[in-house]
Amino acid sequence: VQLQASGGGLVQAGGSLRLACAASSRPFGEYSFAWFRQAPGKERMFVAAISWRGVDIYYADDVKGRFTISRDNAKNTVYLQMNSLKPEDTAVYICAASDRGATRTVNWYEHWGQGTQVTVSS
Repeated sequence: VQLQASGGGLVQAGGSLRLACAASSRPFGEYSFAWFRQAPGKERMFVAAISWRGVDIYYADDVKGRFTISRDNAKNTVYLQMNSLKPEDTAVYICAASDRGATRTVNWYEHWGQGTQVTVSS
């Protein structure tokens, strides 16, 4: 499966962005998806995940209440709505997919996109 992330950009603290991850694959609905982020010099960190039916949803503690993950199976796209952005949210955001279910674990996911840069200014 190929994943293409988009929607990143430069935003002021307190602002919002919506990221999209478009997937080209066999039935989109068979995959669970996640967003991770990676800041310069730091390891890749879990942000949010959604199961193949959208029933199971997980968030990292530092984004809970600010970020929302969703999926549109008709458009083969997963979204990450990010509100109340903070400078510490600055990172490359990367989407990932697995046909084995959704978890918070980076090594669980078999398919990875290129990422999109999010920069939050103070």
